[in-house]
Amino acid sequence: MTVLLGVCWFVASPVFGQIPSVTELRKAAEGGNTQAQYNLGNLYAMGKGVPENYTEAVRWYRKAAEGGYVPAQFLLGVSYSNGNGVTQNYAEAARWYRKAADAGYASAQRHLGVAYENGHSVPQDYAEAARWYRKAAEGGNAEAQFNLGVLYYDGQGVPQDYAEAVRWYRKGAEAGYAPAQFNLGISYSNGQGVTQNYAEAVHWFRKCAEAGYAPAQFNLGISYSNGQGVPQDYLLAYLWLNLSAVNSTGEDRLRRTKARDAAAERLTPQQLSEAQKMAREWRPKK
Repeated sequence: MTVLLGVCWFVASPVFGQIPSVTELRKAAEGGNTQAQYNLGNLYAMGKGVPENYTEAVRWYRKAAEGGYVPAQFLLGVSYSNGNGVTQNYAEAARWYRKAADAGYASAQRHLGVAYENGHSVPQDYAEAARWYRKAAEGGNAEAQFNLGVLYYDGQGVPQDYAEAVRWYRKGAEAGYAPAQFNLGISYSNGQGVTQNYAEAVHWFRKCAEAGYAPAQFNLGISYSNGQGVPQDYLLAYLWLNLSAVNSTGEDRLRRTKARDAAAERLTPQQLSEAQKMAREWRPKK
C-alpha cells in the first residue's frame, strides 16, 4: 500500500509584492482572495504565526478550493485522506484529488493513482492507477515515477516490463526520491531490466542510505559484509547495519539487528568501538 504524504507550502502573492503579515493575509482571505485563503490555511496547518489548528486550516482550504484554487483542492483532499481537521473520508479525498488532477496538478494525479491502486472509495483498478501515475510522472512527479515503475515491475495495470520499471525508477532516483533510488539499486543487484552490476547497485543504495533510508542502509551493510560492489569491510558493514536496525521497527529491526551482530563478531574490540562511535556521530545528508 502506498502512503500518502501531504506537504504544505507558502505561495507569495503578487497582491502584496512580498510575503504579507498574517493580518494582511487574513484581510485578503476574508475578502475572497483564494491564494490568500490557501496560504492562511497553510499557516494554520504549520502553526506559523497562528496556533496550529487543522480544523481552521481545512476551513480556509475549502474556501479556496471551492473558489477553484487548484493547490487548495489538492490539500483539501490530503486533509480528508489523512483525517486532519476533518473526519477521514476517502471518497471526499478522491473527489478533491480528481478536481485538481483534471486541472493537471501532478501531486493530485499521483494521489488519485494511489486511490485507484488501493481501492480507497473508488474501485481498485490498476490500469486506472497507472493512467494517473503516468500523467503525474510525465509531469515530473518523482513519487509517481516510482509508483509507475512498481506497476511495471509487478505487471499490474500494465504489461510486466522490468526495463520499463527501471526507466521510471531511474527518473525518480535522479530526482532524489529515496524509494526509487533503492529500487533502482535492487534492479542492478538482481540484474532485472539492466545488466547485473553490484557496483552500480551500491552507488544507488549509498545515495538513499546516506539520506537515512533504512532499507538501503541494510543493503549497503550487506554489500560491505559480502564484498559485493565494494571491498569487503566488516567495520563499514557494522556501521550501516547498525544504522538500519536503529531506524527500523518490528520484524525488520530484529532481522537487521541479527545481521549487525553477525558483523560485530568479525571485528576486534577496538574496531567495534570505532564502528559504534561512527554510528553515534553519523548524521544524514540533506
